[in-house]
Amino acid sequence: MYCPFCRNPDSRVVDSRMADDGSSIRRRRQCPECGRRFTTVETTSLSVIKRSGVGEPFSRIKVISGVRKACQGRPVTEDDLAMLAQEVEENIRSSGAAEIDAHEVGLAILGPLRKLDEVAYLRFASVYQAFESLEDFESAISLLRHEAEEAKAGTQEATGSEKSQL
Repeated sequence: MYCPFCRNPDSRVVDSRMADDGSSIRRRRQCPECGRRFTTVETTSLSVIKRSGVGEPFSRIKVISGVRKACQGRPVTEDDLAMLAQEVEENIRSSGAAEIDAHEVGLAILGPLRKLDEVAYLRFASVYQAFESLEDFESAISLLRHEAEEAKAGTQEATGSEKSQL
């Protein structure tokens, strides 16, 4: 690491800390030549490979702008979108891959978006899962209803077993 002040090619790490979201490391360094201190930030790179084959860095901003269109007119805040983008990035990074296909990013958005807003999920899914007919929408809605009923039944069973223990 070159010192930004005297261009000495050596430096000593004085302190290391995780950044806010844990995706980067902040290091305080000291130059043995001039004695001045400076900060570096280390992050892992995550590239998104577009359909054209061109790679570009992953961007939470692009995730948010894509999801924002699906959330128009829905009760979703900017904070909700930021949290969704963070969750998507964490899920993608946890896979360990340094490169990911742009289509895979779209599919990674579906799970968190489904939890956030089902209507926005259907809008977004219609693009990323290439819905071609009303039947595609109907089957997606049926799946959502079925899972909601299962979740409701599971909640009622848990409440019933808690009452029986009393």
